[in-house]
Order: sequence, then C-alpha cells, then structure tokens
Amino acid sequence: MPKRFRLYIDESGDHTYGKRELRKLQITDKKTTVEISSDFYPGLKEAKRRYLGLTGCIIETQKYRVCFHPELEKLKQKHFPHSPDEPVILHRNDIVYKHGPFRRLMDYERRKFFDEDLLAFFSKMEYTLITVVIDKKSHIGRYGKSALHPYHYCLAVILERYCGFLNFYSARGDVLAESRGGSEDAQLKEAYRRAYNGGTYFRSAASFQSALTSKEIKLKPKKANLSGLQLADLLAHPSKEEILIENGRLIKPSEKLFGDRIREVIRNKYNKQIYSGKAVGYGKIFL
Repeated sequence: MPKRFRLYIDESGDHTYGKRELRKLQITDKKTTVEISSDFYPGLKEAKRRYLGLTGCIIETQKYRVCFHPELEKLKQKHFPHSPDEPVILHRNDIVYKHGPFRRLMDYERRKFFDEDLLAFFSKMEYTLITVVIDKKSHIGRYGKSALHPYHYCLAVILERYCGFLNFYSARGDVLAESRGGSEDAQLKEAYRRAYNGGTYFRSAASFQSALTSKEIKLKPKKANLSGLQLADLLAHPSKEEILIENGRLIKPSEKLFGDRIREVIRNKYNKQIYSGKAVGYGKIFL
C-alpha cells in the first residue's frame, strides 16, 4: 500500500498587478528592462504588491492524523484556551496585528512563550515545503495579454514538484488549497484540471495522474480549522521573503526579526533534489 500525502496550499500576496505599478516598465524588442531605481530592490510595501508567493506543505496523512493535527490543537489550547466548538484559527495577519483571541499576545511574556512553542512546532513536525514566487511585474511586462494568471502559473509549478516528490517515493496524494470564493475558486479548479488532464510543458498528464488521487483540487475556507492550511498560512510569508532575499529582490533587515527565526527553523524543510540536497528549483522556485 503506497503512502498517502496531502499538499496544503496558501498564498502570500495576490495575483493582481495594475497599470499604476507598471508605470516604470519599459518594453523593447520583446525584452523587459526595469529602470534602475529603488523599484528594482523594493521595500516591503512594494514587494507585497509586486511578488506573489505560493507555498505548499506536504504532509503524510497518517502522521497528520496521529501527530500533526493533535499537536497543533494542543498548542492552541495552551496559549488561547477555547471551546472546541469555536476553534481558534491561526492566521498570520491576526497574530501579527493581535486581533481577536490573539490580543493576549500584547502581553510580552505570553507572546514570548507562544513564539518559542510555535518555533518548536515548526521544527519538530514532519512536512516538506515547496514555495514558488513570481515577479508579476516582469511577467506581465514580458508577456502582456498572453501572460499566464500568476496564481495558476505558480500552482502548476508546485504541482510539478509535488508529483515529482510522489512519483519518486512511489506514493500518492491529493491537494487542498484555501478557498478564495466565487469565480476565483472556479478558475482555480479549472487550472488544476488542465494540469491533471493535459500535463504541463515539463511534465506529462500521465505523470500527474499516476501521482494524484483526485481529478479535482479540494478547497476549504480558513474557518474549517485545517491544521495543514494553518501551517501554510503561517509559512507562506516568511518563505516568500526567504526567496526574495536569496534572489536579491529584498534587502534583509539588519535587525533580527521573528520572520528570520522562522526561516532558520524551516530551512531544512524544503523539498530537495535527493542526491545533491539542492533546494533551489525543487523546494524554492523564483519565476
């Protein structure tokens, strides 16, 4: 019986990039050049608009059931006591801005203990990360109306690596992403079907079909209290910044922040080429 896995997906940033942000873009002979300015090495605000990051967390279903989910629930009950009928959902923005139950983190000691337990959880649990980051500005500038939908492009790239992972280990798995609502969910389902039924430039349909257990992507909202989605939500932003820093698109702050501590503990979690240990191109992809 082959092992079963699930890939949980969440994003950092969004798929849009409007005319205002493209005002400095110059296109000459189908080659894209960007004016040398602070726009090329954007600050955090510009990076949030310009780059979309998609992070997938691969977790073996048996380990998820007996260890991963119970451990995360225990962590949440320890720091944010609540009724199981009204679960606390770990959401990065709510934690950062201390909304709702996370108001408790305004207390320095409580925040410190929570941070340490969360880092220990990230380090101890077994999962594999794949993060794809796309420069929307360059992509749209280069391809214009022919540009692929950034989210769907990143999804196809993640699926290629995920199916490579599954096929290498003679395993099978499915995919679950955060529901984004309405037409976006319908488009996401169609993007998944295109890969499953028709393959991609780099991977055949047979490769997807031999690895994936479902013809459809599963979509659930954050409020469904899925531990895998909460992990993807918490790691999508720091993982995206890791790739931007490594590719010279974001200047690393001189002060050590909590995001830096997260990046340190998840550094060995990325999908790697099994023989060389190389993560670039396997667990870390910059488009």
